[in-house]
Formats: sequence, C-alpha cells, structure tokens
Amino acid sequence: MMRQKRFLTIAVVGLVSVVLTSCLGEKIVVNRQVESSQDGALLLGRQTLDQFHKEPFKDWFAKEYSDYAPHSEAIKSLKKAGINSTRISVFIGTWDTDSQRVFSRLIKVLDVMKYPKAKLEIIALNRKKESPAGEEAANNIHQLPTIIIRKYDKVLGRLVGNPKTGLLEQDLVQVLNKK
Repeated sequence: MMRQKRFLTIAVVGLVSVVLTSCLGEKIVVNRQVESSQDGALLLGRQTLDQFHKEPFKDWFAKEYSDYAPHSEAIKSLKKAGINSTRISVFIGTWDTDSQRVFSRLIKVLDVMKYPKAKLEIIALNRKKESPAGEEAANNIHQLPTIIIRKYDKVLGRLVGNPKTGLLEQDLVQVLNKK
C-alpha cells in the first residue's frame, strides 16, 4: 500500500512538472526585427517603445511625434474620462504610413497624459497583417492601425485607421465616454 502511494505521488508530481514545463516553455519573443525585400527592416510581433527610438524606425517616429501638438481641450477630456485606468493595445505595420503617423501621435498623447506604459501593448504586423503569435486573429484585426481600449478586460472600443474626428485624442474621448 505504501509503495503504491509513493508511486502515485511520484507520478502526479511528474505529470504536474510536464504540464508546467509545457505551459511555461512557450517563449514570447519581444522586439523582433526582420528584413523584407520589399520594405527593408520591419518590426514584427510584440514590441517595446524602445524599438521606435532606434534606426530605421526613429526617423519617422521622431518626426511625427515632435510635429504633433495634442489638442488641450481633448487632453482635459481624456483625463476626466480616465484613460490612465485603461489598457491599450495598438496594432501597426512599421511599413504603413498611416500606422506611422497615428502610432507616433498616440504615443505623444499618452506621454502628455503620463499614461503608464506598462498598460500599453504594441503589436507590429507584416503586410499580410499577421504576427508570429497570432494576436491579430485573436483581436479580429483587418485594418491598420487599430487601437483597442480595454478596461477590466472588457473592450470599450476600437479606433481603426485614421481618426474619424480628425483628432486622435478626440476619438479616444468618444470611445471612453460611450459606455
């Protein structure tokens, strides 16, 4: 009886080890940069903001970021609407000029808001609008750029393409005030 218990304990511990190893073994690559014959250097998959301060991405990022002046009334409305308590996922193509413009402006707005960057998820897609881990499929992404705003894991809304109001920060206010 004692021998069976010991064998059972060893078997259970072994099974748990295998399950944990397989679950934890999936490695998420961050800051993947690839070369494309059509587009040159591309970012692909999960990214940190640091990547956009490096060549060749910093050229377009720095220009769009510095040229943009967020609308002060919309910034006040964003603060009032509580944007800093949301999580934001942004899907971009570093090859796409709309993504370059909207993404850079989004970061400028978030910096003005002192938005916690730990709540920002950046996913770069290729021309087929795919990422290595398939985040685009899980989030139903068909057009770039796409910004998804979540609170308590509930999607409050999404912004797709260029701002509908002409101001990114005003579009964000509309999403937050929609409730």
